[in-house]
Amino acid sequence: MDMRKTNHLGVVCCVRIFLNPFRTGCVNNVSYLISLLDKSPIPEGASAADALAHTVLQARRAEALGYHRFWVAEHHGTPGLAGSAPELLVAHILAKTSRIRVGSGGVMLQHYSPYKVAESFRLLAALAPGRVDLGVGKAPGGLPLSTRALQAWQDPARKPDFNAQLTQLDAYLSQTVAVDEALVAPVPPELPQRVLLGGSPGSARLAAGLGWDFCYAGHFNGDPANIEQSLAAYERVTGRVPSLALYAYAAPTAEEAAAQVGELRIHKVHLADGLSVNLPSLAAAAEYARQAGMANYRSEETRPHVLTGTADQVHEALDRLHRRYRIPEFVIDTPVIPFALRRQSIELLGEALSSVAA
Repeated sequence: MDMRKTNHLGVVCCVRIFLNPFRTGCVNNVSYLISLLDKSPIPEGASAADALAHTVLQARRAEALGYHRFWVAEHHGTPGLAGSAPELLVAHILAKTSRIRVGSGGVMLQHYSPYKVAESFRLLAALAPGRVDLGVGKAPGGLPLSTRALQAWQDPARKPDFNAQLTQLDAYLSQTVAVDEALVAPVPPELPQRVLLGGSPGSARLAAGLGWDFCYAGHFNGDPANIEQSLAAYERVTGRVPSLALYAYAAPTAEEAAAQVGELRIHKVHLADGLSVNLPSLAAAAEYARQAGMANYRSEETRPHVLTGTADQVHEALDRLHRRYRIPEFVIDTPVIPFALRRQSIELLGEALSSVAA
């Protein structure tokens, strides 16, 4: 696969990068960080326990190979994914590692009390000072019946919108005095790094207005115009370019990488009430509409962009994206499910990082 021809996100000259987990540096004036997002997928024939053990192993290898941070996701009522409670998995991974930053990618805030989320992540930050990230997302992370179960005790009439929830969460995380007379404990030596995950200029502006970092979800919305608008919206307020999440996969040869990724598809279901949700299959889209009680819906199939090839080719593609958008950090989501292939990609990309640093 010729990365120079297939990467629709940008084609410019390629350069090498310099990456070290304990210092920053550059070659040819280019410097950026590489991080990982793990959804704890369960391959056919494996168990949730297997998937979670593999996630922990990936985190330990990511630390050894020099990746900057390791995030875990939140998905509810999804048989193929084991990670339903990122705050628990983050705590376990922090205990199994010693240097790498660990966090949520992300907590689905609509389901929870901002006060409780602030408590949980302030506690994590007290347990592992300087290593905890709180990534927050707006999506439900599951089908409507799971959302209904998660929110069964909420009063719909009193439930704030997402912007109000995030603002309240920020206040509880940042407080040095009580907010609404409610004191949040404990007080960690260093607060968790706060990151809003989103795919629109509106989300970028919300993050910037609160002083949060922003990670653009390029693995779900790779439209170059939307990327540019979202990055620009954030930079106008903060003076900084946000990070970019994307799919990437490396194999010993470009042909193997393309074959192993296969025909990855995302199905976006558009409901009559205006809600749009990304789902992995047409069957999942139909089930989402059924659970939501929506007979009228539209499903849109897209093929997300995946950087595939050898490790060198993937890094060259990242170089081009960095040159085009000035991205300071890439958060890589591996789209291939079998444990051995996921591990292979992370090893190959990490070894390439290590060789460049050396």
